[in-house]
Amino acid sequence: MNIGLWLARRAAADGARPALFLGQDLVANYQDFHERAARVASWLIDKGIQPGDRVAIFMKNCPDYLITLYGIWYAGAAAVPINAKLHGREAAYILTDSGARLVFTSPGLDAALAEAEVAVEGVDLSSDTYAAAMATAPITEPLRRAPEDLAWLFYTSGTTGRPKGVMITHRMLVAVSLAYFTDVDQATGEDQILYAAPMSHGAGLYNMLHVLVGAAHVCPASGGFDEAEIFDLAEHFGRVQMFAAPTMVTRMTSVAKQTGRTGRGLRTVVYAGGPMYLADIIDAVDHFGPIFVQIYGQGECPMGITALPRHDVIDRTHPDWRARLAGVGRAQSPVEVQIGTPEGEFLPPGSIGEIMVRGDAVMPGYWNNPKASAETLKDGWLMTGDMGVMDAAGYLTLQDRSKDMIITGGSNVYPREVEEVLLMHPGVQEVSVVGRKHADWGEEVVAFIVGDASSAELDTLCNDQIARFKRPKAYISVPDLPKNNYGKVLKTELRKRLEEKR
Repeated sequence: MNIGLWLARRAAADGARPALFLGQDLVANYQDFHERAARVASWLIDKGIQPGDRVAIFMKNCPDYLITLYGIWYAGAAAVPINAKLHGREAAYILTDSGARLVFTSPGLDAALAEAEVAVEGVDLSSDTYAAAMATAPITEPLRRAPEDLAWLFYTSGTTGRPKGVMITHRMLVAVSLAYFTDVDQATGEDQILYAAPMSHGAGLYNMLHVLVGAAHVCPASGGFDEAEIFDLAEHFGRVQMFAAPTMVTRMTSVAKQTGRTGRGLRTVVYAGGPMYLADIIDAVDHFGPIFVQIYGQGECPMGITALPRHDVIDRTHPDWRARLAGVGRAQSPVEVQIGTPEGEFLPPGSIGEIMVRGDAVMPGYWNNPKASAETLKDGWLMTGDMGVMDAAGYLTLQDRSKDMIITGGSNVYPREVEEVLLMHPGVQEVSVVGRKHADWGEEVVAFIVGDASSAELDTLCNDQIARFKRPKAYISVPDLPKNNYGKVLKTELRKRLEEKR
């Protein structure tokens, strides 16, 4: 099934319902949304785009992002969303690797591609070409696609090398969208989804389920993340749902406390995409109330591995509430989740091992990369590369990426455990723990600290909370931590700094 059918059906059933907003301004109702997507599809078909061809989107968040996305699907093609924060050369790599036939860009980003000497034809939203697409006679209905056909070619963040193209099918998008209602939260036509994080990733992957129910789609006028703008829009619309990375939640909490904002109008904030530290989510819940839900996923199983619903996030009565809040919840409906060895053998509850997933939300493989596909998919199971532990009730706690685990003197140290302890110090704003090569121990633990805590204070804290072998052997003060365009700390960069110092 073509996932674009959800828009066509909503337009037919309730076309006058408000659909697309830029800030507080209505841009299109559902009939307009559908018709404009159908015009883009017709124009693409006239350009020779065939079912299965790849068409890229290199845009900042805006209503036309969704119009072009559904236009691509209506034409039977596969979308290649590219984060607008990427450098032109990074975007050029994705365009080349995906074999994209064409790329839609928002004003200003076409120059970045031109500088990178991209050979792919670009269509800027402000151009006469895009205006011509909007003037093309619309197709009557979306082209039919099979559930296993490619819908979205998602490129990984590439923190450890070149990004890989994850093949996301129409079936996968249907599975994770419907799982939202059963495992994450409810959504209705009275709600609004606010896109404050890049629509090329988690935020955009939640658009389909909101189209299905006829919710409004709100793009901030700024095109990105601004705490005050989010609070203003939430108060204006009144029933706002949004996706946010943990760093965004932390910033929202800080700004709200400083400015006296309560978050009125925010109904649901789904957080994922990086470690949410226990102290930070407790602080956020204490200020905003029961609006938070956590999910855990990867591009290879987008938004769809586990979920920690709001009743678990706000629970303070269960004897294990702290452990559950520090975890990522239980398996979502379309998938099985197991803890296993690197060879794929299952481990009993309470064991630390690699997180394994299979089900309709899991990718069929990487684009044109059979070697990586074979390494990641074993006997139908996705080997996530994440280490975790699952209790008898099915609650999963992430430890770290397997590549980030530190082995010192033959003992395993999971950086997140040490980071959680260090963040208990009020003088620590951010922290990242990595391993440094050591002649006798193999590796030793090193902590990069943003803040003003002294080494002696941090040593005392660690000695009170964790085993001595886990205590950092060095604390390196830095003004900030290196991050990629999705807010994830680049531990590879931190390890590189240590190597350069050696």
